[in-house]
Amino acid sequence: MARALASFAGENTNIEKRAAGYVDDGNHHWLAVHRDDAAPLYRLAVESAPPGSVLHGVAEEGIAMRAIAETISKGTGVPTKSVPAAEAGAHFGWMSMVVGLDNRASSKATRELLGWKPEQPGLLDDMRAHYF
Repeated sequence: MARALASFAGENTNIEKRAAGYVDDGNHHWLAVHRDDAAPLYRLAVESAPPGSVLHGVAEEGIAMRAIAETISKGTGVPTKSVPAAEAGAHFGWMSMVVGLDNRASSKATRELLGWKPEQPGLLDDMRAHYF
């Protein structure tokens, strides 16, 4: 996730754009889990999940892309910018395939089945602490 996010931040704020963008109203959502929470989940899945289980390893079930752009903006000093969906490819590059999607999933069943409890900082706090 960190590499994808770093790539998103790079595509989103490169020198030519001078803005941290989000698609349309920015109400598209990004799922997140810290790698130090994902690793124990993989172990629990291998050790305890019944065959064929569908598991969702998300600690945060939907962070608005606008909030991510605002965090990038505060960290880099560039303004936020709404990018129309028709222009997303030009602004976000390869990440345009995902930043305009509303990605949501619940990890409630995964947590109940495996006793998984994410404990690490959320995405926005992690970005503020380590990327800016």
